[in-house]
Amino acid sequence: MEIQGYVEHIIFRNEDNGYSVLNVAEGNKEYCLVGTFLTISEGEYICAQGEMITHPIYGEQMRVDSYAFVAPSDAQSTERYLASGTIKGIGAAMAARIVKKFGDDTFRIIEEEPERLAEVKGISERKAMEIAGQVSQKRDARQAMIFLQQYGITINLAAKIYARYGQEVYGILKQNPYRLADDISGVGFKMADEIARKIGIRTDSDFRIKSGLFYTLLQAVTQGHTYLPETELYERAAALLNVEGIDIEKHVMDLVMDRKLMVKERDHQKIIYASQYYYMELNTAKMLLDLNIKDSVSQEEMEDKIRKIEKRENIFLDEMQRRAVMEAVNNGLTIITGGPGTGKTTTINTIIEYFDGEGLDILLAAPTGRAAKRMTEATGYQAQTIHRMLELSAALDENGPGNSFGRNEENPLEADVVIIDEMSMVDIQLMYSLLKAVTVGMRLILVGDVNQLPSVGPGNVLKDMIHSHCFNVVMLTKIFRQASESDIIVNAHKINRGEVVEPNVGSRDFLFIQRDNPGNITGATITLVKDKLPSYVHSDIHEIQVLTPMRKGILGVEQLNAVLQQYLNPPDPSKAEKEYGDGIFREGDKVMQIKNNYQLEWEVSGRYQIPLEHGVGVFNGDMGVVLEINHYTEQMTVEYDEGRRVIYSFKQLDELELAYAVTIHKSQGSEYPAVVIPLLSGPRMLMNRNLLYTAVTRAKSCVCIVGSVETFQSMIANEREQKRYSGLCEMIKETERLGREEEKGLL
Repeated sequence: MEIQGYVEHIIFRNEDNGYSVLNVAEGNKEYCLVGTFLTISEGEYICAQGEMITHPIYGEQMRVDSYAFVAPSDAQSTERYLASGTIKGIGAAMAARIVKKFGDDTFRIIEEEPERLAEVKGISERKAMEIAGQVSQKRDARQAMIFLQQYGITINLAAKIYARYGQEVYGILKQNPYRLADDISGVGFKMADEIARKIGIRTDSDFRIKSGLFYTLLQAVTQGHTYLPETELYERAAALLNVEGIDIEKHVMDLVMDRKLMVKERDHQKIIYASQYYYMELNTAKMLLDLNIKDSVSQEEMEDKIRKIEKRENIFLDEMQRRAVMEAVNNGLTIITGGPGTGKTTTINTIIEYFDGEGLDILLAAPTGRAAKRMTEATGYQAQTIHRMLELSAALDENGPGNSFGRNEENPLEADVVIIDEMSMVDIQLMYSLLKAVTVGMRLILVGDVNQLPSVGPGNVLKDMIHSHCFNVVMLTKIFRQASESDIIVNAHKINRGEVVEPNVGSRDFLFIQRDNPGNITGATITLVKDKLPSYVHSDIHEIQVLTPMRKGILGVEQLNAVLQQYLNPPDPSKAEKEYGDGIFREGDKVMQIKNNYQLEWEVSGRYQIPLEHGVGVFNGDMGVVLEINHYTEQMTVEYDEGRRVIYSFKQLDELELAYAVTIHKSQGSEYPAVVIPLLSGPRMLMNRNLLYTAVTRAKSCVCIVGSVETFQSMIANEREQKRYSGLCEMIKETERLGREEEKGLL
């Protein structure tokens, strides 16, 4: 359907993303239009195409798919347009004088002979040129939007592209549309490739091949890799590009010359990095080794102070815990690793007491809000997320939206000791940012469980550091008496050692419910979450978490969430809903952020909605609850941990998904009163010991496994893990070797 008419009234406009609600008059009829508009002013004449919809609250509206503004062609419409305020410096009286002077020829005069505007009383030559410049700018923007829409680019994305390139957009799209994939958030290789196809760019063009290669490497980053072996990169790129007889090696070398890729030799084969990840790993290795310096505190002095802490706090450290404290005191960098129940918290608390007694400033942090909250509860000292500790702030640079930290090499952390928990979750990007803010002389203590799954983001930081054998690593292995009474902890260690775990019908905290088909498993899962577990572990339904190995399939995240939503938060006339994709968001739903967004703003409000705190950044794995869905403003409000409220436009809902069930990988760093783990079948590479161990150790009070005993036992026996290409271990060893040779004068 098409509507043409004057914009009578702008009901709502979000200046950040251009989303607007307009009243448009066409003859004697008035329509409500909703959509994204790069620029819009009352009084303009619009020609819009879209679909008429009936909003449950606001009635009939047109959802605009494409639009164009029509320049005024007669004196009446020109005066109406100029008087609307769209041109800065022209009001109703000035508009009337201009049109009285030039009549129907007004718009041509403004565009072609703008100096003649100075003939009108109150307009100087300078002001005349300013008016002409504004008209020209708006015309250029509209023409660019029309140009972009003809290639299937949405209005919202077209606005972002024009904001980035301005009038250069024509040349860029016609010569190399693959630049969009590099420069514009939300444009990937596949979208740029479709635009290129419509423009008529050849499938074997150099631009396309190089963009496809770079895209392939960045896709590998989303799977956790920091590089790919040459052969694997070539295979993946060839499958993506689907072009015969291309010289991929030549294009790789072109990208090396452009400083986008780095090619290195490792284990007699070539490996290829996106340059940013190569330098990230290399500089991370250098900074870690710079921190790894020894202090000169005497062992007798340390032991005496530790004994006093033990007596005062009524604790007793075993040999490895005591060693961990002494290593932390005597070294710039210390790694402490161990499974559940091995005394990591007691060790951290002793380290804090030791340094606090020395009058040192201590910072505690963890990768997620949930992990930081647990750290605070366990230590009695305030912990925060690493992002907040580094003072994350939204930033815009010449490459578009990015992220920056207020704490870095120019403005380091103000502390003597930094303790990071849940290190298995820290990826190479976050580790690099953290190290830039830690100066030589500070003590950095890294605590985590090396047997957990690796980070969701790229790299294998904790494992690579330990396997390099270049740092002080203390492994806690003893399970303490109180912990040994928990079947969760005992069985987690058995799983980790590959020992058979027999389902124990008498266990109070490790339950196995045998079911042999997906329907029965789903039914038992619903009963446990809705009826049995909340009272058993004295928790709210939303705190009981279903963890599943897979996204797809009957027992995958997508199917389970749809079913669980129907039982845990069914449709209700009092609860607003929003259809999105194949699903529905409903007020009261449990949701998860599924990508890092460094620019999303959050706010914590106190009584009477008075803002107490605000900041930026919502991250992959953060979980919250939908508080409000507002169809008028097309926004959804989600509340996360610590009362942080975030407002999402409906166009941002691709960053959220239901979280009644989540993948085990996404549960890292979280702890729940009870977890339910449905197990039946799945790919052998995925269904392994590492995954099962991580799932079991997420539970605080109760683990319920529902499904096949055979699958459970085969996962324990399966040591195979999904291969993750990361080079930090080798970078550390090589940098350390070069440092030794330099000291000996060999370099």
